[in-house]
Amino acid sequence: MRLTGPHIGLLATAAIIALLPLTFPNSYYYDVAVSALFNAVLCVGLNLLIGYAGQISLGHAGFFALGAYVSGILTTRWNLPPLLALVVGAVLVGTLAFVLARPILRLKGHYLAMATLGIGIIIFIVLNTEAWLTGGPDGLTVNYLSVAGWTLKGDRNWYWLAGILLLTTVWLSLNLIDSAVGRALRAVHGSEVGAAVVGVDTGRYKVLVFVISAVFASVVGSLFAHRNGLITPGIGSFFHSVELVAMVVLGGMASTFGAVVGAVILSVLPHLLTSFEDYEAIILGMIMMSTMIFMPKGIVPTVLRLLRQRGGAS
Repeated sequence: MRLTGPHIGLLATAAIIALLPLTFPNSYYYDVAVSALFNAVLCVGLNLLIGYAGQISLGHAGFFALGAYVSGILTTRWNLPPLLALVVGAVLVGTLAFVLARPILRLKGHYLAMATLGIGIIIFIVLNTEAWLTGGPDGLTVNYLSVAGWTLKGDRNWYWLAGILLLTTVWLSLNLIDSAVGRALRAVHGSEVGAAVVGVDTGRYKVLVFVISAVFASVVGSLFAHRNGLITPGIGSFFHSVELVAMVVLGGMASTFGAVVGAVILSVLPHLLTSFEDYEAIILGMIMMSTMIFMPKGIVPTVLRLLRQRGGAS
């Protein structure tokens, strides 16, 4: 079988995930890596919505937070098994996304951005004020992830789980993009009117990708809750949503591996800049601004274009 670019990219990602722990001197690096992998899964799902379907979302962290809180509440207060709670959370979040998608995705441009921002704010306010259920600003304690009596603990174990989850998500995303659904999403992004003229049910596909991205976020949120053991409403804040969008844009929209690269860079970079203390945010902002000026299409698409040009010139 002839290996294509996506296959090579998936194999390269798997190799990096497998070999990267050899460079970790202590558990701190595992902790940072797990956070980066979780963000990468979130961004792969968000990229389907923003990069391929062209539908902006500024409230995606709200779905992440809902998944975390549903799992936390069901396992801690109702004693449901963590995996069942994860599935219930994904179903509930997917259902909510389906209900909201029809009216919201009729909007376009900044109107759509404001509507999704409103969803995120509402979720954040509910999590923050309904202390009887969510614990309010103090947060909610969550049980560890356990399956058949075995409890998943330790950053190393979580690293391998997060790595497998990312590879699975990337594989699903690549297959979706290469299917009829992916071609329909690209048509919607290019021109909704043109897509509708040739028979594409634009509303159906926009709702579908909105639900898929929300379910991805819910699953990661559930795992995040069980790993951390404590969750607060801040995980569903507007800042977190903007951070996720920035990761997708930085890596390259309409690029699955770009979403992964952008998520890893913006997850790891703040830790590398801690030695600069008060100048950390300024340096991070300058790096992002410079990247967008010189690589407006994002890091991965720009690098691939340069490699193709160099290959053609040789």
